[in-house]
Amino acid sequence: MSSAAPPSSAFTGRERVILLVVCAAVLVINLSTTIVNITLPRLTEDLGATTTDLLWIVDAFNLAFAALVLAAGTLADRFGRRRLLVLGLTLFAFASFGGATAGSPGQLIAWRAVAGVGAAVIFPVTLSIISDVFSDRVRRAKAIGLWGAAAGLAIALGPVVGGFLVQHVSWNSTLIFPGAVAVLALVGAILRIPESRDPATPPLDFGGIALSIAGLGLLVYAIIEAPEHGWGSVTTLGLLAGALLVLLVFVVLERRVEHPMLDVGIFKNLRFTAAALSITFAFFALFGFIFLITQYFQFVKGYEPFSAGVRLLPFATCTAILSIAGSRIAVLFGTKLVVAGGLLMFAVGFAWTSTVDADTAYLTMALQMVLMGSGLGLTSAPATEAIMGVVPTAKAGVGSAVNDATRELGGTLGVAVVGSVALSLYRDAFSGSSLPGPVLETARESIGAAMLTAGGIARDGDAGAAATLASTAQSGFLDGLQAGCLVAAGVSLVGAILVLLWLPAHPGVAEDDAADTRAIAAAA
Repeated sequence: MSSAAPPSSAFTGRERVILLVVCAAVLVINLSTTIVNITLPRLTEDLGATTTDLLWIVDAFNLAFAALVLAAGTLADRFGRRRLLVLGLTLFAFASFGGATAGSPGQLIAWRAVAGVGAAVIFPVTLSIISDVFSDRVRRAKAIGLWGAAAGLAIALGPVVGGFLVQHVSWNSTLIFPGAVAVLALVGAILRIPESRDPATPPLDFGGIALSIAGLGLLVYAIIEAPEHGWGSVTTLGLLAGALLVLLVFVVLERRVEHPMLDVGIFKNLRFTAAALSITFAFFALFGFIFLITQYFQFVKGYEPFSAGVRLLPFATCTAILSIAGSRIAVLFGTKLVVAGGLLMFAVGFAWTSTVDADTAYLTMALQMVLMGSGLGLTSAPATEAIMGVVPTAKAGVGSAVNDATRELGGTLGVAVVGSVALSLYRDAFSGSSLPGPVLETARESIGAAMLTAGGIARDGDAGAAATLASTAQSGFLDGLQAGCLVAAGVSLVGAILVLLWLPAHPGVAEDDAADTRAIAAAA
């Protein structure tokens, strides 16, 4: 049951504690998605991980998360959000500590997949708890703003925390740290989070749950594998076709069953659909940027892991500040203008970043990150509030899961597409190279592999060949970085245009939105 809102917009002491626990849970999940990236070079040395191993150490988490998040939101509404939060935090902490003991890439990949299952349970529950506790729109917008600040801050802080731990402790500590934070959040959840669920307790839609897991899992797997097989290959097209077929069957089933897991009719509400699309576009650009910029700082600028992470703080800080302010501004001036403006800032920031080279001053890049971080904050939190404002409180878990699925799909697609574009141009730089075959084959895998190889050649006494290899790798990477940023800028611009066309100016006020919300609530 929702708590009655006090007359003032200030949170009560109880609400602050609940919000602190929820934000801690969000922070640890988002931190885990980026903190591992900074450890990848060390895993090559300590565990003997190949390039394929490194990709799956990252992607196993994302695949499990994306496949299960929609089903987890439904189960939370049915069996209790607090109960699922406790279960998810327990599983995530267990998997994090287990991963820290891994002695091989295969073991670490398995533990990361289990952590992804825990994350899929945790993430949608956090938003549904906020919707249950904060029923008033202004107060809910403030709470979601803080939720968005925690999520955005964690994504950018991952390289900072991970860089410090890798450089001064060990790669294992990058898993122990989020596990410890999860334990603290678990204690808070047990002691302070109230239980809530869908009071109607409809029967479980087992068919919908199974199809959602299969469809989303297959779609994300196809995206992950596309760069390896080629976007136009038979394998990739077959996987994508299979995923779309399963999801089509899911939609047909959900329209026919009496108690669907997801009322697909909710996507007729332009407020819901446009807001979900804006989050997809924003996280496409965000994860593509994080994927490239962490490598740029380490392999082009030559910064140590911790130093590279610290240089992302302008992005993190602006994301956090504007997430809080963006939700409040949207209440006053309309979600349409705020979200579209955020995506436009994102697009301009990426277009500007596409001009960087090896000699670009950090101050210039800091200003670029200020622009992009501000754009993300203005987009993510107000769009999330728009989504949750459509869904009735009883179905908050499903609404939150849709929001989370769009984030994960957008982020996974961003890494795959932007990474594919960047890798293609990077490899083109080695065309016609006179380097020995084995060296060339290794160098073409990634700039990290090329720089490690160049270091080995230099230690063997051939400084000239090492310098040539490093220069070629850096030049090719910069070509890929610039093209990848232009792709992200284009996607963000398309998102801004769609938001201006489709998203209502003041969600929650327009009569058509109110009617849609009443209809959804009645159907539920």
